[in-house]
Amino acid sequence: MPLLFLLFFVAVPATELYIMIEVGSEIGAFATIWLVLLTAVIGGWLVRQQGISTIFRMRQQLEQGETPAFDMLQGILLAVAGISLLLPGFVTDTIGFLLLIPPLRHLLVLRWLKNRQIITPAGEKPDVTIIREEIRYSHEDDIIEGEFKRSGQDDDKPQN
Repeated sequence: MPLLFLLFFVAVPATELYIMIEVGSEIGAFATIWLVLLTAVIGGWLVRQQGISTIFRMRQQLEQGETPAFDMLQGILLAVAGISLLLPGFVTDTIGFLLLIPPLRHLLVLRWLKNRQIITPAGEKPDVTIIREEIRYSHEDDIIEGEFKRSGQDDDKPQN
């Protein structure tokens, strides 16, 4: 964990600074600043558009009684993309723009779910399977038997 913090707080800013200096020496300081601002604006707009689309899909799934787990994970990746696009620098902008590619996000979410064994390949008996970008739980073996009695009603009277 300390190595991760070192990487995030030292290596990434140092790399960003080096690349910005190199780009600035080629195209000029003001052009570099404008380019960084332009990528932030364009990236923010793209994140907003895809975020709204993801929220509408999630809402539609909720209205149909489905769990929008897959879209929620994609929403998390969109938030990471937005944060990385707002940070100044070309490396973080590249990561942010890559996360805006829907098939890549889809692949990252599937890989994450498979690595944590939340989903399994089709040949194995799954506890959870992915079908059309949604997670469905298979509870075929769960049978609950029991008796119930409605309160306030007599046992002898037929119910309407």
